Amino acid sequence: MSPNPSRPPAGVRAREIDVAYGRDVVVRAASISLEAGAVTALIGPNGSGKSTLLRALARLHPPASGEVSFADGADLRALSGRDLARRITLLSQQRTAPGGLSVRELVEFGRHPHRSRWGARDPGGPAAVLRAMELTGLTPIADRPVRSLSGGQAQRVWLASCLAQDTELLLLDEPTTFLDLRYQVEILDVIRDLADRHGVGVGVVLHDLDQAAAVADRVLLLESGRITAAGVPGDVLTAENLTSAYGIRVEVGTEPGDGRIRTRAVGRFNTARTASA
Repeated sequence: MSPNPSRPPAGVRAREIDVAYGRDVVVRAASISLEAGAVTALIGPNGSGKSTLLRALARLHPPASGEVSFADGADLRALSGRDLARRITLLSQQRTAPGGLSVRELVEFGRHPHRSRWGARDPGGPAAVLRAMELTGLTPIADRPVRSLSGGQAQRVWLASCLAQDTELLLLDEPTTFLDLRYQVEILDVIRDLADRHGVGVGVVLHDLDQAAAVADRVLLLESGRITAAGVPGDVLTAENLTSAYGIRVEVGTEPGDGRIRTRAVGRFNTARTASA
């Protein structure tokens, strides 16, 4: 990915949105702003509305109330599907790959909004696909069938497809799921590079609180569909906030060397080991 000076200012803002499934409101009065060159992490227990909020920002689940707009004032509802896909992309948890595709072919799917309407013309496509595969470590397996991959490898292919889309805003729903330790770290590095070097605005759902602390400029904590804390990691990732949200005692400290936040959920097993030490 490379900076694109012709792009409008990156960023999307939701103001006081409610998102519902039928009569069941799962996100309530949520306000969130994703800014250019910044990473915003969404954390919270299962069922707290994190994924639903991301889907609302991508217009996959329109809010029942409130509004969502880009930083330049464009209303998401007014854009065509193609125009929206040139500005924002979402890596969701539920994905199904068409049968028989190679890794390269699936990554190329990310270029669909950039192709000409009546043909396959996409001058920037090959370079964007190559960059996306290099960033996600897929180049050595570019010709392998997707169906032959492990869960972690398939996760990287879907992420590469999103990167190839080359949008100003990137929404990632648990992107480190299924990945081994090496690729978890490398994906977090990619996220930071996209924000710092390319000005991409990133919204990412993470369950690993230490990863959220390491990668994010801002953190939003959700509980039962409401944002209960928002700010820099040190202000949100506190023992009081996390213990209340997750219903288990969470200890929070910092590494002596670099000052990074470290969290530790304390259950009966941890307590027993500590007492016997």
